[in-house]
Amino acid sequence: MITYLFPGQGSQYVGMGQEFYNEFKIAKDTFDEASDILGIDIAQLCFEDKNNELNLTVNAQPAILTASIASMRVLENETGIRSNYVAGHSLGEYSALVASGAFDFKDAVATVRKRGEFTQGAVPIGVGSMAAILGLKQDEVAEICEDASSDDYMVSPANYNAPGQTVISGNNEAIEKAKEMAKTKGAKRVVTLDVSAPFHCTLMAPAAEKLGQVLDKIKFSNIKIPLINNWEAKLIRDPDKLKENLINQVMAPVRWYESIKLLYDNLDSKKFIEIGPKNVLTNLIRRTLKDVKAISIDKLADLKSLKENGF
Repeated sequence: MITYLFPGQGSQYVGMGQEFYNEFKIAKDTFDEASDILGIDIAQLCFEDKNNELNLTVNAQPAILTASIASMRVLENETGIRSNYVAGHSLGEYSALVASGAFDFKDAVATVRKRGEFTQGAVPIGVGSMAAILGLKQDEVAEICEDASSDDYMVSPANYNAPGQTVISGNNEAIEKAKEMAKTKGAKRVVTLDVSAPFHCTLMAPAAEKLGQVLDKIKFSNIKIPLINNWEAKLIRDPDKLKENLINQVMAPVRWYESIKLLYDNLDSKKFIEIGPKNVLTNLIRRTLKDVKAISIDKLADLKSLKENGF
């Protein structure tokens, strides 16, 4: 069983998708399609970023999705490989939904552009932040977050990425308190993340409400390839559940490790292909699971290696 994995925000880099864009018409057409939908030159944004705008949430989200879907189309066109399941980390869930057949690419690009606007605008700049806590168990981090929160300031787990790697999100005051408590409790490292907003926590409620209004206008198709969702780490086959899923996903933690374990333990998926910029998810899998094959498809060399060596 093969699972496609799609990366989220933070994986973007200048030049992502350019090799496929230059080499394959199907990739160029994907970038052109996104540009027409948004009214901006997505290729120029991804390949040149002259004004240092790629890292802005409103731009990074549609750019990553476009690069990911372009790469997927090239992969499938060149190799004939198809997936049995799909999953995406945070923003990557939208790429996964396009891959599943449930979300039209045009609708997905337009929606994540709005999602970027809403999440960026939900909390004033400088009010919230995120941090990665390494070396503590999930329940230990959850307890720290509860103790560090108050009636005025909150912090909660945002990403359960792997055993011993949990990201927290919330108000700066509560984040700082949680960081100190984590160090006292024996965390190996505590790293403040370079993000523009406190994603995946209840501070994103205004963004979730606005996103719901956008999703009301979207028609989801039947899911051809089952999705493992972030919000519950469950297998989704019913398109009627997708709106609720995407709304809750904005405010809830990404249950990434649970999702991968579900695929590994219960669904017999031992082969993973990360599609899109960088290879963060591939590295996570290699560190946390045994007897799996995990590769990333981001550049021409990745595709060449796959075609030569098989999968």
